[in-house]
Amino acid sequence: MSHRKPTSELTPQAFAAVREIEKYVASTGLDKMHYKLIKIRASQINGCGFCLDMHARQARELGMSEQHIYMLSAWREANIYTEEEKSILALTEQVTLIHRGGVTDAVYNHAVELLGEEYTKAVVMGVVAISAWNRIMITDQVAVNAPAAHAVERHV
Repeated sequence: MSHRKPTSELTPQAFAAVREIEKYVASTGLDKMHYKLIKIRASQINGCGFCLDMHARQARELGMSEQHIYMLSAWREANIYTEEEKSILALTEQVTLIHRGGVTDAVYNHAVELLGEEYTKAVVMGVVAISAWNRIMITDQVAVNAPAAHAVERHV
């Protein structure tokens, strides 16, 4: 890997703007466990090892089971997720993979039916936030357990 100057150092205002999105999501009342599911699943899809490692560790600290974490990539086949979690994961996938046809009415409307419109919008903004972090970390080539990465971890 090449050495790239971190976004947090080169453009701290941009980095701060993404942190503000995080603060907004935290203010919505989005359940912490739900947000960890969003962060882990979107990081899997986006291929961000740094974020995947960090959020899986944080999910464990919050009390999420190993099975809940390990089965995320196969959540449709696992019977361990609630209907709400499945709806959140379906929405997470479609927002993350927006280039594959957008977010279908079926997925969106099911989320609104189960979660309410405001909570559904909080889920969408959670996906937006982690997707921004994934793109920054991947572009900056932040590696798992890199010394400079630990300063970033406090902000994500």
